[in-house]
Amino acid sequence: MTAAKPRTIAFIGLGIMGSPMAANLVRAGHTVTGANLTQPPVDKLIAAGGKGAAGIAEAVAGAEIVITMVPADPQVEEAILGEDGVLAHAAPGTLVIDMSSITPQTSIKVAAAAREKGIRTLDAPVSGGEAGAVEAVLSIMVGGEVEDFAEAKPLFDALGTTVIHVGPAGAGQTVKAANQLIVAVNIQVVAEAVVFLENAGVDLPAALDVLAGGLAGSTVLNRKKANMIGREFAPGFRIDLHHKDMGIVTAAARAVEAPLPVGSLVAQLVASARANGDGSLDHSALLRGVERLAGREVN
Repeated sequence: MTAAKPRTIAFIGLGIMGSPMAANLVRAGHTVTGANLTQPPVDKLIAAGGKGAAGIAEAVAGAEIVITMVPADPQVEEAILGEDGVLAHAAPGTLVIDMSSITPQTSIKVAAAAREKGIRTLDAPVSGGEAGAVEAVLSIMVGGEVEDFAEAKPLFDALGTTVIHVGPAGAGQTVKAANQLIVAVNIQVVAEAVVFLENAGVDLPAALDVLAGGLAGSTVLNRKKANMIGREFAPGFRIDLHHKDMGIVTAAARAVEAPLPVGSLVAQLVASARANGDGSLDHSALLRGVERLAGREVN
């Protein structure tokens, strides 16, 4: 994988998603300096050929591009708008790309604050989970100026296979909210089908294989069926984060008077999973909620 032009990149947030994404940018030929709240992910990036920084100021110094990948709105506001954040240290003309999943309103706020300092921004949330980040096959939905998107496109191509500009600042986050709505509903109905098939005594792996080959097939089914069959829920994307995202989509939909009758119900089921102690598990653990409803003992 090669880039059209090597860039100097600061990458802020080396979590489950950010760590492999930063490594893929290194493989694409870019100079990547990572900063994170804990040191082991920084050491991992250094081992992959990147550089490490003690904090945001050091990472951003001399960077042409700054990428942030943090959990939620408060962390984005702190990392970018905070007293010691990206905007306090980035030079005018820097392109700041926030790839976190947050509210459209926060992305618009970040864009406005950056504009006052002569700094450009894109909101570019992703879909595909940890596997998509590792394999560099993410779907990336981008809001911001067309010219800035064109400049960033080679970077996005090193991270994903579906990269689309969807509108002005905040539009990427709106599309991501719709994505999370579809994913949550899809996981929930797959979980319900799993319990139904098991209660009926059907060979579950065989059943899911044949369903995956027809109209019921989906990326969710392909990616999550092994988790559900084996009851292995190590987090690729935590229920805690999907709970946050369902809050984003329900609020955003209400703001534009879009009804979410099914989505609102699934948002409550995600909240229930979290309340039952499953927040740190992968979102495929929504299966555990269906098992509880079925009267099964859930360990």
